[in-house]
Amino acid sequence: MQQDSEAYVKKKAFFEKVLTIYGRNAVMEALEDEAVSIHKLHLSKSNKDASVLEDMKAIAQKREIEVAYHDKQSLSRISKNAKQDQGVALDIVLEHFGDEEAFKKDHSSYRIIALDGVTNPQNLGMIIRSCAAGNIDAILLPTKGAAQISPLVIKASVGTLFKMPIIRTSNLKETLKTFKDEGAAIYTLSSHAQQDYKKESYGDKTIFVLGNESEGVSKTVEAMCNKSIAIPMKRGVESLNVAVTASLLAFL
Repeated sequence: MQQDSEAYVKKKAFFEKVLTIYGRNAVMEALEDEAVSIHKLHLSKSNKDASVLEDMKAIAQKREIEVAYHDKQSLSRISKNAKQDQGVALDIVLEHFGDEEAFKKDHSSYRIIALDGVTNPQNLGMIIRSCAAGNIDAILLPTKGAAQISPLVIKASVGTLFKMPIIRTSNLKETLKTFKDEGAAIYTLSSHAQQDYKKESYGDKTIFVLGNESEGVSKTVEAMCNKSIAIPMKRGVESLNVAVTASLLAFL
């Protein structure tokens, strides 16, 4: 029984890292990138002959990737987008996906960017790219009320999604609280803050919270934060795009 339980836990943990993408261009790009870990290729039995499909199957055979064939309805349940899947879907393993406990085991110090209600997939992709290039150890991403990993996000991240640790949470407020209870300092960005973000003295455990594109950080999350910092701006500019803000923080 214990072995069955352990096997179930491992299987569950594995599939929590699996992302299904769809569409012939997105699937082909992922198949061609050998840095991307792939679990399974899904094809519709109703697909008409096409060279791109033959190329996909050839790459799958070369990389020893399982290929599964489905009727059109079954494939749409896998892709969750029957109108745009073009008869193909691909299960990608995101090795850097995890939860806060797994992250803490490997990091005694860190800088994290937490996203509170960022809904634009392109913004999310650009944030991931900046964080991967800069001095950010992980992105804290809610599983609800925010943009999720999708082909649009992958494209905007220009492949850096597969390199950037992402912590997923079903409750951003509670997850921030656990980090705060263990000594993390949590910052929000505000045009009304007195402290210049470049002049703040940051500790070993730092989290920056970036909010929704129009509403900003929610009040419940803002209440969890230790301090507000500001990015000084000229010529009456009040705010920056959330992805631009993330880029500035990533290179502090």
